[in-house]
Amino acid sequence: MLVIISDLHLTDGTSGETISAGAFRLFRNRLSDMAYDASWRDDDYYEPVKAMDLILLGDILDLIRSIKWIADEADVSSDVRPWDDYTSQPFIDKIQEISAAILAKNDSSLAVLRSLKEGAVTIPPATDEGKPKDVSRDPQDPERVPVEVRIHYMVGNHDWFYHLPGPGYDQIRQGVIDAVGLANAASNPFPHDPAESVALQEVMAAHQVFARHGDIYDPDNYEKEHGRDASSLGDAVVVELLNRFPSEVRQRMGDVLPKSCLDGLNELDNVRPMLVIPLWINGLLNRTCEDPAHIQAVKDIWDDLADNFLKLKFVRARDEALNLWDGVDKLEWALKFSKGLSLNAITQLVTWLREKIGGTEVTYHKTAFEEPAFMNNAARFFVQGHTHVHEIVPLDSATVNGKRLDQMYLNCGTWRPIHELARFNPKEQEFMGYHEMTFFAFYKDDERKGRPFEAWSGTLGVQ
Repeated sequence: MLVIISDLHLTDGTSGETISAGAFRLFRNRLSDMAYDASWRDDDYYEPVKAMDLILLGDILDLIRSIKWIADEADVSSDVRPWDDYTSQPFIDKIQEISAAILAKNDSSLAVLRSLKEGAVTIPPATDEGKPKDVSRDPQDPERVPVEVRIHYMVGNHDWFYHLPGPGYDQIRQGVIDAVGLANAASNPFPHDPAESVALQEVMAAHQVFARHGDIYDPDNYEKEHGRDASSLGDAVVVELLNRFPSEVRQRMGDVLPKSCLDGLNELDNVRPMLVIPLWINGLLNRTCEDPAHIQAVKDIWDDLADNFLKLKFVRARDEALNLWDGVDKLEWALKFSKGLSLNAITQLVTWLREKIGGTEVTYHKTAFEEPAFMNNAARFFVQGHTHVHEIVPLDSATVNGKRLDQMYLNCGTWRPIHELARFNPKEQEFMGYHEMTFFAFYKDDERKGRPFEAWSGTLGVQ
């Protein structure tokens, strides 16, 4: 039995809202239910599963979404960015600081994950007749059978620092292993590709699954020439714009803006897709601020930061790498109020977004066709995260060696709040928010009476 979750984006609390510990407790309860279901075999025979593997498919701990990257700028010695030299001691110290803060902030949630390793998932034992014994549903009932849970951490584009080699990072990884109860070894960089872990390859092969975070297909968040041990443009967007903007507004205008506006600005990184963030800011200001001068002042702060962002040497060097806008000049048009938010510009942007949202480009399912495991029929299920869009897409159905082979793409979505542009009248710049939680389970042999997978996705509205 294999379970996969992705994109929890647990932060150090200096940015937007993350999912509560209650979601983790719900997840733990559901794991017990799925383990019980998996124990039913062919011919209605009950045989308890002994173990399950849980893969954390990247962006679980979010080290990018922290104002600690910019909080100590007065101290030149601690002025570090994700694109600096990762072998330097100041860089290692910064990662240690942010990672430790994330673990502390989310201790109650991570304790639930850690309890999985400690025997929290239990199911009824079997009788001699192959039926479940009638025991209490209390997971601590000594008559129940514990299911061993092995937790594997893979990295994405917001936690790629755990992929870095070296003793300094070994120590950081050990802190994560202890906090989460991981099966990973601290002396080995957390894998980004399944090929980097024999254990992952074995688990995936046993369940006919191929899983990766999916950032390698996003040029803004992964640069092929540098691999996963390097920063990307997306890091700069988050650190220099999304992290900095709410802090800058609070510093300059915190005494005159309503709390609803200030709190709303912390949700910038939860807006999807990212290029509509100026629209979202504009809509937030119109809802929460009455003084036109205040509204304009906030927009001016954003434009100033956008100007500084676009002047960064790291950003200018990636002019040709921008996959959506084909250059920094068009990115400037998308980002800045002074250039991009005329009525005509909004219409153009919304038209572009409709094409993206309504067409095939919102999905990464076609990337599965590039995987060797698809081409050689080694896997049935191709699992990704990264996009925050929960998907199940049929890929192909064929007869291989006389047997039917159905191949599917599945995206894990996210475990975080999402704010999306309302489709009916986008020019009104109205957004709707909700919480999402998605996870997948895969079964082998006759587990769950031979059913190969199940998907669970829940949505919770916000107040």
